[in-house]
Amino acid sequence: MSLAALGAVGYGLAAIGPGIGVGIIGGHNQDATARQPEIAGQLRTNMFISIAFSEALGLLGLVAGFLFQ
Repeated sequence: MSLAALGAVGYGLAAIGPGIGVGIIGGHNQDATARQPEIAGQLRTNMFISIAFSEALGLLGLVAGFLFQ
């Protein structure tokens, strides 16, 4: 197996964590909105910030894959 293929496998594994994290964030946001609909705007803002941090970890995994080739 070539190094490029191993990099692709590594990025695929690195993308699993942020994918799971975004799903958990979205689910918990739905629960919180159902419990207290009056703060839905504030919850949505916090959700987008959390998703951005989670996706940044996925991009770091992509960069690490390119650096270690």
